[in-house]
Parts: sequence; structure tokens; C-alpha cells
Amino acid sequence: MKRYVIAVTGASGMIYARRLLEILSGKAELHVIISRIAKEIAEYEQVNLNGFNAVYVDEDNLFADIASGSFLYDGMVVIPCSMKTLAAVNAGFSDNLITRAADVCLKEGRKCILMPREMPLSRIHLKNMLSLNEAGATIMMMCPGFYNRPKTIDDLVDMVVARVLDHLGEENDLGNRWSGY
Repeated sequence: MKRYVIAVTGASGMIYARRLLEILSGKAELHVIISRIAKEIAEYEQVNLNGFNAVYVDEDNLFADIASGSFLYDGMVVIPCSMKTLAAVNAGFSDNLITRAADVCLKEGRKCILMPREMPLSRIHLKNMLSLNEAGATIMMMCPGFYNRPKTIDDLVDMVVARVLDHLGEENDLGNRWSGY
């Protein structure tokens, strides 16, 4: 069974995090970190991120097993990833478990997917993203495509989550894959 760290930070788009947790729960061992502001935003967006088959870890617990490079896991997804978190990871500023786990993930050469939900992007945002990509992170914007002719918000969410699962190497059948005209 694969093992993943899923971090949820303070940006809009909690529906994406919930869907990823739904799909991976029971299919992989999950270690979930939800920041304080993410909890507030999830409540505001009326999205429940609790109750999944996962180990929930407090963002201030720097003694957690996932804070160490010796704890083996297959990858990490920060969904959504606030620009504050993105900047902290880029600077190597590990002041909480989310940024420490992302730092460990990068230094150990593991799959690290950061999913910002911000627009427009400033020059600072773009430089941070480029620097993180050069350091080995995958920057994946939460931007669904429309070629599948989505009918619901869930269809849009599934398209983005399917791309995350693809990058983690997790088989899925969330929506149709592009096959040309």
C-alpha cells in the first residue's frame, strides 16, 4: 500500500482536497495535515475534511514521523497550496509541519505536488513556482479543462483530481481521457 502526505492550506478550493481524500482513503495510507486557516476556510466553504481513513496530524507537531526524512512515503500533495506556504517551501522556511514535510519531500527526492489556487499571479508567485519546479516540485494549478464537456462542478473537480492521481501513479477512472476529435 502506498503512503502519502496530504496537506491542506489556507486557500479557496477545499472541494479539491476533499475529493482527493475520498479517492485515496482506504486505497493508500494517508497522513493529513490541515492548517488552522484551512479549517476555517473549509467551514466557510461547507466542506468536511474529517472522517477519512487517515492519520490526522497537527500542523504544529514537528515531532511527527512525517517530519523526518527517515519516514518513508511515496509523495506529498499540498491541496490547495496558499501562496504563503508556497513561498515558505521555496525559501526552505520550515516553521510548521506542512512546510517541514514539503522540505523533507524535496530533499529526499520524493514526488511533491503543490496546487496553488490564486489568480492573477504576481512576478513573485511565478518566481517561487519556477524555483520550486527547478527543485523538483510539480506545480499543478487547480484549473479544470472543458474538453470533456463537464456538466457539474463535481465533473470539474474530478478532472483536476484525476491529474493529481496520474502524477502519483494511482490508477483512476475519473472522467474521460482526451482521445482526439
